[in-house]
Amino acid sequence: MVTMQEKVKLSGFNNLTKILSFNLYDFAIAMTEEQRQAYIAYIDERYSAERIREIARKVCEIIEANILTECIQNYDPVGASTMTLMSDVKGGKWETVDGLGAAVAMHLDKSHITTHTYPDASSPDGICTFRVDIDVATCGDIIPLRALDYMFHAFECDVVYIDYVVRGYTRLESGKKIYNDHYFNSIQDFIPREVLDRYVYRQDVNLANDNIWQTKLMVGNVGPENYLLDAKDIEHPDLEQKMQQLRLEMREVFHLA
Repeated sequence: MVTMQEKVKLSGFNNLTKILSFNLYDFAIAMTEEQRQAYIAYIDERYSAERIREIARKVCEIIEANILTECIQNYDPVGASTMTLMSDVKGGKWETVDGLGAAVAMHLDKSHITTHTYPDASSPDGICTFRVDIDVATCGDIIPLRALDYMFHAFECDVVYIDYVVRGYTRLESGKKIYNDHYFNSIQDFIPREVLDRYVYRQDVNLANDNIWQTKLMVGNVGPENYLLDAKDIEHPDLEQKMQQLRLEMREVFHLA
């Protein structure tokens, strides 16, 4: 027997799949082993799975998605992951299934947000890195690019990779196939000017005919006070060398990651 849970009518649903990948790196300088350990403790607290879940919830609010279920995980010794299953049919939609009556509150659980954090304080040079991957995969009318402004404000971003891909097709009532339901020139169209102005190095790839876009950003020569874990180290004799190592690491990530 076919149950109501096994068969839900999806006629007329937008079947396009849109995938936004937001990958960021934040850097810091640890002059001592104590600072290295303090950095890891700070990251574990500030970006725990519980805190990352709140960020994912805010993303859902911005893109007008309905949260269906959530899963979080903290790792030992470092790192966290979250998964948010979401729907773009807010409030439910009643459908008749196999003559059983209007008894199905339809939700489309084909959209999700996953996040993973990667703190790294193992560099022998004392260069600490915090990386976050956020993937927003949706179908329906949701446009995940609308959450970019918030993502930049939710994290400290020295190097950023943003990838966006639209796949599949949906049909109009006439039968015509549509391969993209929103048109734009660049991912940077969704990033406020005051945010873009913080980044000196930019690469922008726009393959609109293939529904593929990528933007890479890296901050310029920001002062050492932005990376020190202890403000007193501004007079440290090794500071200039550490800053050179930090900038080298940032350039490597920007060009090769």
